[in-house]
Amino acid sequence: MSARLTLHSAGAGVTVQDMGRPGVLAQGLSRGGAADRLALIEAAALLSLPAPVAGLEMALMGTEVSVTAPRRIALTGAVMQASLNGTPVPWNTTLLLTPGDRLRIGAVKAGVYGYLTPAGGIATAPVMGARATHLTAGIGSPLTAGDSLPLGEDPAPDTPPMVLKPGDRLTGGTLRIMPGPQTGLFDAATRDRFHATAFTRAPTGNRQGVRLDQPGAAFATAVGSLASDIIQAGDVQMTGDGVPYVLLSECQTMGGYPRIGTVIPADLPRVAQAAPGTELRFSPLTVEEADALWTDEAAQLKALRKAITPLRRDPHDIPDLLSYQLISGMIRGDEHDEKDQGR
Repeated sequence: MSARLTLHSAGAGVTVQDMGRPGVLAQGLSRGGAADRLALIEAAALLSLPAPVAGLEMALMGTEVSVTAPRRIALTGAVMQASLNGTPVPWNTTLLLTPGDRLRIGAVKAGVYGYLTPAGGIATAPVMGARATHLTAGIGSPLTAGDSLPLGEDPAPDTPPMVLKPGDRLTGGTLRIMPGPQTGLFDAATRDRFHATAFTRAPTGNRQGVRLDQPGAAFATAVGSLASDIIQAGDVQMTGDGVPYVLLSECQTMGGYPRIGTVIPADLPRVAQAAPGTELRFSPLTVEEADALWTDEAAQLKALRKAITPLRRDPHDIPDLLSYQLISGMIRGDEHDEKDQGR
């Protein structure tokens, strides 16, 4: 029987996610996949995997899980409260789960989307080439208590725990935005005001996109309506009342609202991880500048592997420290004196 991961409790936003379904736009389906793709790449680096695998995405609230066979798991993305058998465990690390263990993940402490990724991945049956839940398309559904998921094989179960110190993307900040085909519909004064505005991530938002609020005038164009056009994650749409939305992984494939520009892929995790009330600003780039900043995900994984280090536990955090064999032998202490005296 294959190893399984059982959920004993689950928040409302726990789903299986991988890197999504590229190349299906013509079929009316956006790529989907993890809201924070970088978190799955970080998990692959921590677990020494050649590519990202499917894991659990947890929105704001986590889950409690157990396994039927030993498996390493990585915890990445939004920092969440976590404990193994009642003992707190750090985030952005790996740990080994064995049968009988209970890993409990609670509410977020920073960010929105946390990820629990088993070393062998979650091995549910692929749909259209991926295991990702796509809620707007009706592919899969949120997980609930009692669900049991098959796990792939851990390629290196004896690997010691590892840790990664990721850059900060959980506290908002500046988003780099490149122009798109409709940027010119907004006059120069409106674009300048947009780039100078401090927005607040509104409570309205999900895996399709997030709304941004600000106290000033709406960001209107001179065009009343547009023919529907292809849209993608990262596009910043202005609704009919001039309110911006940044589109995320499960956005629709066509839209008629004008887009003032597109957030570059490197900064989309910062949008996804911005909790309601977080401040976000936009900094304009040319298309040439955006192209120069592009790094493919294989190169990102390669760079992250170099940043992984072994996890060194603080003795104060090891409750069973005295149960470890800390001395492998003993000497009297005067052996060298005897050798020097020819004895």
